[in-house]
Amino acid sequence: MPSHLFADRPAPQPPAHDAVDALIHRARRLRGDVDAVGRNTAATNEDDPQARWQRALCDLAVQHLDNLDQHLGQLKAGPPAQRSAGRDDRAAEDDTAAGATPHRVGSAEWNLLTDEVSWSDELYEIFGRPPGSPPLSLDDLPSVLLPGDQPKLTSMVTGCLVDGQPMDGEFRIVLPDGQVRTLHMTGEPVLDSEGCTAAMWAVLRDVGELRRSEETVDRNRDSTRREEHVQGAESRTLVAQETAVPSWRGSLRLPRQRVGALDIAAHHLPSVDGSLTGGDWYDAMELPDGRTLLAVGDLTGHGLPATSALAMVLGALRGMAVAGIEPGALMGHLDHLLETSMRPALGSALCCRFDAATGSLSWAQAGHPAPLLFRDGTGRRLQPPDGVLLGAASQVAYEQDEVRLLPGDVLMLHTDGLTRRSDRGAGPERLLALAPVFARARDAQECVRGVAEEFGGAERLDDACVLVARIEA
Repeated sequence: MPSHLFADRPAPQPPAHDAVDALIHRARRLRGDVDAVGRNTAATNEDDPQARWQRALCDLAVQHLDNLDQHLGQLKAGPPAQRSAGRDDRAAEDDTAAGATPHRVGSAEWNLLTDEVSWSDELYEIFGRPPGSPPLSLDDLPSVLLPGDQPKLTSMVTGCLVDGQPMDGEFRIVLPDGQVRTLHMTGEPVLDSEGCTAAMWAVLRDVGELRRSEETVDRNRDSTRREEHVQGAESRTLVAQETAVPSWRGSLRLPRQRVGALDIAAHHLPSVDGSLTGGDWYDAMELPDGRTLLAVGDLTGHGLPATSALAMVLGALRGMAVAGIEPGALMGHLDHLLETSMRPALGSALCCRFDAATGSLSWAQAGHPAPLLFRDGTGRRLQPPDGVLLGAASQVAYEQDEVRLLPGDVLMLHTDGLTRRSDRGAGPERLLALAPVFARARDAQECVRGVAEEFGGAERLDDACVLVARIEA
């Protein structure tokens, strides 16, 4: 506010009380509306980073509107020299109706000719000084600042008094009770009739809560950005994984033109966390010689690294299977591939080749759970041939075994995440107990549905895949 010491132009007249009252009313209504929006936002989902950021923005807006309310209140009351020592009843009623908080804005004027200092009542409250006590002179003011902020205030005051520059800056003060308060100070020099600096006025705001609200907005904005980045990376991972894993859904019949073909269905079960995609995979395809490839596996890691390794393994697996390489030799080539790749990885795998003409199933495994064979209402675990984890050793020979399947048999391949639980062990016995369910099932899809119903709600520590192949009669 311009000082009464300006001699070269008349002091501006205060605005009409009715106009200021209308502005105060509108500001308070807006404050209530913004606060209501903030409460509704917080009630939706407090764990959502975007909801927290929106709530923080509403809180910051409320802080600004509280400051605006106090500015308008002081504008209505007039300059400090025109106010009475105590606030009138009408002002007190206005503050009570608005639920006013302690004043955060005060004003001061330092007269350089008379050494007289004038503080508003609000400024005493901001500095934590008793009303009526001597206000601080410009020489004494730096004594209540933190030492590191004293040069900043000195520079502001010097620039105002000597160079006639407006003041605009922040500093921290220490209250008598030891609390630290952040103030924002704006002001200008007051000139006499000869253009010399006669006084200096300033408006000081307590911006501590405002700055804390701004920091909260920044933190929640950064949290939202990180969450969006993670979600974007996960979305890209899912897209990459979709391009790597088989595109078929539901069920397959392979080979398509043979008696005794396989009715195949598969399903992926996420972990209890589900925040990152894992390296579990399955595959089934008809080979050029009329036989059928069945495979499942699990690579270490999660997210993009696991998906990249998955695409490499599946591409190599399909290429070697189409070329006619048998399961045992195929496992050896995959082991060499993972061991010598730019980003070495570990993994387990199970590869089967089924001949519908003879009913013969040849298979090999690399540190992976053996297939389960269900026949005539009972199930058993096939005895696995020797094989170690892929990528764990150099030039390892993988054994290959062979078993004959009969019409009506159900072959189940799965990754170990299906039976690895957070509460207790659940080994292959729980899977073998599904034999009656498989015996009643009309097709492979019903068998997979039975597995999902039994294990879908389990708190798995890892992702899991299950593939069921039923030999048609």
